[in-house]
Amino acid sequence: MKLNETQFSGVIEYVETLRTGSFTSAGEKLGLTGSAVGKSVTRLEQKLGTKLLHRTTRSLTPTPEGQRYFDGWIAILDEIESLEQGVVAGSIKVSGRLNVHLPAAFGRRHVMPVLLELSKTYPQLDLAVAFSERRINLVDEGVDLVVRIGALEDDADLVARCLGRQRLVVCASPEYLKRKGTPQSVNELSGHDCILGSQRSNQPAWLFKRRNGEGFSQVIRGRYSFTDGDAMLSAVLEGMGLSQLPTWLIKDHLATGALVTVLDDFAGAEMPIHAVWPRSRYLKPRQRVVIDALVADAEKATSVYRM
Repeated sequence: MKLNETQFSGVIEYVETLRTGSFTSAGEKLGLTGSAVGKSVTRLEQKLGTKLLHRTTRSLTPTPEGQRYFDGWIAILDEIESLEQGVVAGSIKVSGRLNVHLPAAFGRRHVMPVLLELSKTYPQLDLAVAFSERRINLVDEGVDLVVRIGALEDDADLVARCLGRQRLVVCASPEYLKRKGTPQSVNELSGHDCILGSQRSNQPAWLFKRRNGEGFSQVIRGRYSFTDGDAMLSAVLEGMGLSQLPTWLIKDHLATGALVTVLDDFAGAEMPIHAVWPRSRYLKPRQRVVIDALVADAEKATSVYRM
């Protein structure tokens, strides 16, 4: 198909109108009058033969067709920006906002130090970081990068890079074990107060390994449930129950004796840790530097995750 300039007439005005919420605000950003922006969007609708905006005296809202058109152009313009930045002579320009979602405890301890260091190296890199165990839809929510712990679902819209694996153990405080006893088999967990984390199943389960290396899971009835790893750790330290936690989170408390492991004959289960981002032909420079930095840091820290 032969491209011509008229194919793109009104697109930028339309995109900026939705981004800013009004013709006037879009015009201020583009150096045009609000009236000029409005007329340009109207001509675009006439050319497409469909209504893109619902107009009232108080607001502008996209029609379903208008929303699809906006979402499509946002992706195209983002790819153009990435392409242009990727061919800057001499170096890659790292700038703009990166929207990142992280698991709370792991994100604070292992990812935030990397991000903060990068922000010093690249002063034009803006970071928006959210901490959540919720499995979000990156494409729908406009997220550039997430770190996920656990098995990944097969999704053609996403790309993943493994950062390492975390080793899991069941632990408790000595005070709890003195009060409730020490379980000798996974079946005995049903008689204990168990502290659970974020779960994606209606039947929460802990992961174990037999001595022959075979992995298996055990359904757990949880008395307490927390979506934050630090909250789980606090509860275990307070003697509220048993929990299965990653070794990187509890190693200092194991060293001091504040926590002890149980069911060691069934320990050794691991969970993968991935950086995940939306699939795109051109990876944004700001995404690339963060992903590369996380991979480099993980290569140094792999033994920490598993110890």
